[in-house]
Amino acid sequence: MKRFCFIILAFWAANVGMAQTQPVDYVSTLVGTQSTYQLSTGNTYPAIAMPWGMNFWTPQTGKMGDGWTYGYQANKIRGLKQTHQPSPWINDYGQFALMATTGKPIFDEEERASWFSHKAETAKPYHYKVYLADYDVTVELAPTERACLLRFTFPKTDSANVIVDAFDKGSYVKVMPDKRTIVGYTTKNSGGVPDNFKNYFVVVFDRDFAAVHLADGNNLLPSGKQEVQANHAGAIVTFRCKRGEQVHARVASSFISEAQAMQNLNELGNHSLETLLQKGRQRWNEVLGRISVEDNNVDNLRTFYSCLYRSTLFPRKFYEISAKGDTLHYSPYNGKVLPGTMFTDTGFWDTFRSLFPLVNLIYPSMAREMQEGLVNAYKESGFLPEWASPGHRNCMVGNNSASVVADAYIKGIRGYDIETLWQAVKNGTKAVHPQVASTGRLGHEYYNKLGYVPCDVGINESAARTLEYAYDDWCIAQLGKALGKPKKEWAVYERRAENYRNLFSKEFNLMRGRKKNGEWQTPYNPLKWGDVFTEGNGWHYTWSVFHNPNALIDLMGGNKVFTAMLDSVFALPPVFDDSYYGQVIHEIREMQIMNMGNYAHGNQPIQHMPYLYNWSGAAWKTQYWVREVMDRLYSAQPDGYCGDEDNGQTSAWYVFSAMGFYPVCPASNEYAIGSPIFAKVKLHLENGKTTVITSDNPQWRYIKGLTVNATPNKSHWLTHQTLTAGANISFEMSEKPTDR
Repeated sequence: MKRFCFIILAFWAANVGMAQTQPVDYVSTLVGTQSTYQLSTGNTYPAIAMPWGMNFWTPQTGKMGDGWTYGYQANKIRGLKQTHQPSPWINDYGQFALMATTGKPIFDEEERASWFSHKAETAKPYHYKVYLADYDVTVELAPTERACLLRFTFPKTDSANVIVDAFDKGSYVKVMPDKRTIVGYTTKNSGGVPDNFKNYFVVVFDRDFAAVHLADGNNLLPSGKQEVQANHAGAIVTFRCKRGEQVHARVASSFISEAQAMQNLNELGNHSLETLLQKGRQRWNEVLGRISVEDNNVDNLRTFYSCLYRSTLFPRKFYEISAKGDTLHYSPYNGKVLPGTMFTDTGFWDTFRSLFPLVNLIYPSMAREMQEGLVNAYKESGFLPEWASPGHRNCMVGNNSASVVADAYIKGIRGYDIETLWQAVKNGTKAVHPQVASTGRLGHEYYNKLGYVPCDVGINESAARTLEYAYDDWCIAQLGKALGKPKKEWAVYERRAENYRNLFSKEFNLMRGRKKNGEWQTPYNPLKWGDVFTEGNGWHYTWSVFHNPNALIDLMGGNKVFTAMLDSVFALPPVFDDSYYGQVIHEIREMQIMNMGNYAHGNQPIQHMPYLYNWSGAAWKTQYWVREVMDRLYSAQPDGYCGDEDNGQTSAWYVFSAMGFYPVCPASNEYAIGSPIFAKVKLHLENGKTTVITSDNPQWRYIKGLTVNATPNKSHWLTHQTLTAGANISFEMSEKPTDR
């Protein structure tokens, strides 16, 4: 009887624990961190932050300035870094770090680095904790949007050291022992900043300093000095501690001024670490809980919420709140301090596809703020950003800011200066930034005259540009119509939206480069990466007619041929031509090793392609391949992605797909149906409505029937209006393909 009661009690306790599990408990911040330069499994780092926060914090295992700031395979930590890095390829800006040691004061990052183990590491979105084995020190941190509280638990020692490393490329540190405070700034960046760029920081401790050392490079300066301005400035403050005693450091920063950094410190209040952890946990559950999922497959829940976490980090806030409560920002475009919002650290080439549509659907108030930020970016630089970090960066192709602007407005986002954005998207079609060739439209003169960017006029990736410009023109036309603009204002863009036709080669049934005189580029190898395409080949880019798959079907010769061409992507062996790059770039390698033919989900151009079977009468193949991608290419492990995560885009693909639908064409109101993996999903919408999506047998991938509000739905699409009105969507699944 006692044994029986114990079993009942254990069962009850386990179920109570499960009932208390909240969305953030499923998140692993380490997904994608087992990456290298040669092979990306996400190229992420554990971002310890608030959703869309201005500052992130992360453990630093890589060398100062290394874009691979944290590697799961590493075994030493050099510091806890405030970071603004969107990806290792773009790298970081405004970064500095804190580190704890004991014994002789050491500033050099190699010498001070400590062994650690993942078994003694906690890495939640709102909490990081690690044991620094070489010093018997435990470090914890809890962030707010612009500040952070760090707690150091020391052993018994008279030399408990906290290092503040302002990094190289120009920095300043001042120690004020009477105020238990260190202030300073870092100018370290990777580009995209005005000449007066600084990230000002303030660190306030809760205990008196027993000793102070300043550093110039790796050299400790003579005692007595309290400030240093150098290429690489830093400070070490020392405390006397009993075993288990704790030192707290309240840290904040500002891109505006030291005084504003002090103002940002108020985000911490007088709260303890435990209170901040509770607040951070609550905030993350509010954001992640907008989508609640019920399912018995815990692995899928972990993958889903880890992806949703990544989908709510970027673009980050780049604005601050003054002492008067006003919103203001340091402009990364002109170096002035100006009113209003600003967001940064995203590349629209990646994120227009599903990240921004996800924000527009689930977080529309945040989407409105982001659009306000785009208004300010245009006013301050004369261009909408295409890749911002923090200002314009010369990276990737396309003019996909048009998609980001159009999708938000067409999805019902309001409350910002859309007229300025209307002028901005039109301006972007006829100009290119004088210093940043990826901003605006490189080759617009050729495109607007010939209907394509030629491959023989010294402009790389010309076919990719043409295809994306055509889609972007369609977005502008849709925006013009939605705004009620006269036809003469948007008709030209509607005509140019057909320009993809100019690159369709009937000989190969694929997109192909074209010369200025109208001749095709020869020889043509559809397996050649790069050249006229961007990080992809002809098999990848041919499907970039987001706005009119039916027309692409007609060009290819009908549904049967189109379906066969889609099949070919998966049926081809993972062969490639890397001659354009002269090496196997990591995107190629990631395609090669996934055993899905020439399908390269690790890069963005082809991610929507499995959904195109819906247009050619083979929807069951969409269901098959979407589920294959989710099952095989995603997990909640450190190698959980099959390529770069890219600021939420690859994660948002999973979030949408797991729910059962996907925005193949942003700036339309349609979502293509895929294959839902959960028994029940609830979308808790900001308008107060709730949309419920159920699946009777989520272990099966094929759809036998679909009802919307108890009415049979024979189509392969859901509309934005249906989702936001509060609907009951029910999938009847099948173990075998159906003709639905």
